[in-house]
Amino acid sequence: MKIIFLPDNITVDAEVGEPLLEVAERAGIIIPTGCLMGSCHACEVEIDDGQTICACITAVPPERKEMTINLAGDIDW
Repeated sequence: MKIIFLPDNITVDAEVGEPLLEVAERAGIIIPTGCLMGSCHACEVEIDDGQTICACITAVPPERKEMTINLAGDIDW
């Protein structure tokens, strides 16, 4: 699967089930983290359908060819 990180338009290939934080790190992107359990929402990002997810507890989903992750959301953490 191809993952596109916005706003810098960085594209990286990823495998189904691979943790999103690892995909981002491999692409040279740092997603802030806190608890690494999804409770603090420090790693919250917006995906292509407008839904927000916690990158620390989310893996690359199956049955998709492309996914966009927007890192330019509200950074109040």
